[in-house]
Amino acid sequence: MSETPTKTFLVPATDQGRRLDHWLASRLPDVSRVRIQQLIAQDKVRVNGIAAKPSLRLRGREEVVVRGQVELPPLKAFPEDIPLDVIYEDEHLAVINKPAGMAVHAGSGKAGAGNQGTLVNALLHRFGTLSQTAGTLRPGIVHRLDKETSGLLVVAKTDTAHRKLARQFAGREVNKTYLALVHGWVKAEQGTIKAPISRDRVRRRRMTTRRATPDKPGRAAVTHWNVLKRIEGKGGKFTLLEVKIETGRTHQIRVHLSSLGHPVAGDTLYGAPRNLPGYGETVSLGRNFLHASALQFRHPATNASLAFEQPLPEALETFFRRIGK
Repeated sequence: MSETPTKTFLVPATDQGRRLDHWLASRLPDVSRVRIQQLIAQDKVRVNGIAAKPSLRLRGREEVVVRGQVELPPLKAFPEDIPLDVIYEDEHLAVINKPAGMAVHAGSGKAGAGNQGTLVNALLHRFGTLSQTAGTLRPGIVHRLDKETSGLLVVAKTDTAHRKLARQFAGREVNKTYLALVHGWVKAEQGTIKAPISRDRVRRRRMTTRRATPDKPGRAAVTHWNVLKRIEGKGGKFTLLEVKIETGRTHQIRVHLSSLGHPVAGDTLYGAPRNLPGYGETVSLGRNFLHASALQFRHPATNASLAFEQPLPEALETFFRRIGK
């Protein structure tokens, strides 16, 4: 939860019977229910001036006051001996081919097992020191890939390199190319999606293009796509796309392509089926068919142009061949 002044709400009589934590989630759409429960546990929520439990049933017409934000103990990433596919490195930066299934870093507030097995843990073991610009939980991380997305990612070893790389990302000077297999045949050969992205009010793990309002327009996002191949097999129709993004919003490619009615294969969060019909045995992917295949940027120290490419991992190649049968 970002720093905010005290918020005061009056519970409508029509909301009688609702749980306090669920009701607050509807009033604070940008705050997760976990954070709301932590606020209540830390006595930062008062109902008619009295501390309450998350399960409190509202009667209507109460005054609910929310003060401050959740106080969390500082988290620090630690080294773990996890194999890394390092494509390039020097004293300033490294380029990694991240596997699917590996989170880039732990989420804020996650301790214990949630702070293990991430790319950051592996990076600290491999390189020892990384930039601290993004904090002790996310050392070296200039940009991210979703957990189930594979491919190229650049990390910074020094604070100077981090700042210069971050300016390139913010200025949309970095070229990022992805390969995505989506359900259905995309009609046009190419196109651009310009739709702001916000967090879904109901399903908090999801992002959406449908929530934008004049007072909350969402974050601007631009995605360009180009058809590489159309496939039809027992599992239905698919389109292989080359995708380039100008912005780097959470789940951007997945949300934008799903908004066209063409979810990324394997992406059950945004509407893709878990299993494919039409085969004698179950065919499923177990990850998103989304791969960061190319990355181009300027070296933060020399200003030379660096360009990297990485082919589809074997699991995606195998799935791609299978669906065409």
